[in-house]
Amino acid sequence: MFDIVVKGILIGILVSAPMGPIGVLCVQRTLNEGRTHGFISGLGATFSDLLYAIITGLGISFILDFIQANHYPLQIVGSILLMGAGYYIYRSNPARTLKKQCKEKSTAIWQNFISSFFINLANIGILFFFIAMFARFNFIDPIDSTKNFVGILSIGLGTVIWWLGVSTVVDKVRNIFNPRGLKIFNNILGVILFIIGVVGLLTSTVSLIELYA
Repeated sequence: MFDIVVKGILIGILVSAPMGPIGVLCVQRTLNEGRTHGFISGLGATFSDLLYAIITGLGISFILDFIQANHYPLQIVGSILLMGAGYYIYRSNPARTLKKQCKEKSTAIWQNFISSFFINLANIGILFFFIAMFARFNFIDPIDSTKNFVGILSIGLGTVIWWLGVSTVVDKVRNIFNPRGLKIFNNILGVILFIIGVVGLLTSTVSLIELYA
């Protein structure tokens, strides 16, 4: 059970870490309105992430026989998708978006939550990210529903840890904050995701070759 918790937290952090629209909102609201507003913005994204994780888990459970029969090919596909996501994140520059949003008016905390929830929900790409991560880490158990439930909760925990960390760090360094640092962060994250994808691609390919050798 411990391994599924660790995997869930890792997936939650990885799905939240790319500095896209929600990341920009979290940073911007933390800088302009304080840590609580930034954290609640991330929390709204957490609930939409959990919704996508549940949808992905249920969808995968319907085709478990197919997944079990094609375990290594799916891991290869998932690894390739992660490599693509890493490359995209590496090339993106969220600092431009942050500058455009820096004059956003103060909003109520509940509005921060709702707006972040629906902005993140509109990003259908998260669904494919979850599919890639679930396939890469063999996350869904075909038998143990309790283990799957704990895994989904662990994903939520990972996202909460991430947004709490981001809002806290940005709040602490608000006086020296440089939006260009977001670009550097995305570069680092992109490289990490790409490396995870490469490792998964190599190990899955080797396992597939040994299986049919």
